[in-house]
Amino acid sequence: MTDAGKISEGSSYDVVVIGAGPVGENVADRARAAGLTTAVVESELVGGECSYWACMPSKALLRPVVARADARRVPGLSAAVQGPLDVGAVLAHRDEETSHWKDDGQVAWLESVGADVVRGTGRLTGPREVTVTTPDGTEHRFTARHAVAVCTGTRAVVPALPGIEEARPWTSREATSAKEAPARLVIVGGGVVGVEMATVWQALGSEVTLLIRGGGLLPKMEPFAGELIADALTEAGATIRTGVSVTAVHRPAPDGPVTVELDAGDRIEADEILFATGRAPRTDGLGLETVGLEPGSWLTVDDSCLVEGTDWLYAVGDVNHRALLTHQGKYQARIAGAAIAARAGGTPLDTAPWGPHAATADHAAVPQVVFTDPEAASVGLTLAEAERAGHRVRAVDYDLASVAGSGLYADGYRGRARMIVDLDREILLGVTFVGPGIGELLHSATVAVAGEVPIARLWHAVPAYPTISEVWLRLLETLRG
Repeated sequence: MTDAGKISEGSSYDVVVIGAGPVGENVADRARAAGLTTAVVESELVGGECSYWACMPSKALLRPVVARADARRVPGLSAAVQGPLDVGAVLAHRDEETSHWKDDGQVAWLESVGADVVRGTGRLTGPREVTVTTPDGTEHRFTARHAVAVCTGTRAVVPALPGIEEARPWTSREATSAKEAPARLVIVGGGVVGVEMATVWQALGSEVTLLIRGGGLLPKMEPFAGELIADALTEAGATIRTGVSVTAVHRPAPDGPVTVELDAGDRIEADEILFATGRAPRTDGLGLETVGLEPGSWLTVDDSCLVEGTDWLYAVGDVNHRALLTHQGKYQARIAGAAIAARAGGTPLDTAPWGPHAATADHAAVPQVVFTDPEAASVGLTLAEAERAGHRVRAVDYDLASVAGSGLYADGYRGRARMIVDLDREILLGVTFVGPGIGELLHSATVAVAGEVPIARLWHAVPAYPTISEVWLRLLETLRG
């Protein structure tokens, strides 16, 4: 760990990275691999949101829930797993996966690649200049010879409702780091965070109520994804209410219950309320105004992650609003790191569709898995998105329960697959799977979509029998008719 106080005023680096989450770490790694001196500034924990409050803790919580659900559908095993989960063991495993919210290992890794890690809050104070305020309140100025990379990610959005401050609502951070299961949990929002946390806490003993302003869950995926997950959550005991909005919240006593008022006129009482209602960029207080940009805004970038109108400022990961997913942010980081190194060395950038300096997958082939029971996974465009974009397409659907491998995977298997076929180019524009165990199917779909594999060629990618992957053959047979 580098103490900013030991760095002389006006220290210079080739690259200064603000934010040491997975994205910032990867930018720093690529810059160092190219021989560029690099400093990484972090105000919280090195490793970022993903490591401590998002991907890692949420998946650690979800894994035993989904494993038990799968086991309950296997003949000869189901009777042995009918009991409740060991909540204490689940939470202890979550704590292990987050390194108990200590970042020593992450710091050691960054230092092992040769990056200087600086504790403090970084902000721009002019072109190629970053000022860091350390925990003791002192300030230190750093200059970047080639690039500053903003990798500050996003924060949860909590609506400005009457009583919201006194209610002390959960965001995704509190939901993934809670030390016990609340008896009654209200979740506002039906996106990925909402459905995953509903799955977790319902299984860990909470009475969960999901409040959805729109018409269903997972609105950015194919409609059947949200429908199948809603059915499963309801069967598990959760209550789902659609077409409702929260108008106020009240928690008169600090340790007492919270009352949720709805626009329908009724009220719900709960022990905790989680708002899973979107994300905003963490660019407030970043000093964007000193370089002609708007504080608090998303940062618009080109395919090399260079901020529009600059030749030195990069915005990588969630903060550029292209694809708010850790794996996409790390992908962008590899692209940005290569672009920074190329520009620093005076090398022309290769921005061809699949070149090393163009983050094209953010447009055409973004994969995502929702780790609920059943899982939902998608890549590329939905049918509605493809039609809005003007493509001449056909949606090909298949019941995953009719695939031989699914019956072996679980009794009463329920799931669905859809591929979106571009009828003019005869390639796939998107694929969606919903069902138990389908998360590992997604990369095959990602390769097909990102690689623009011709339909005629996909016939020769033979799925092993008897696996759920046989759905690929069935989808192609359905397309052929």
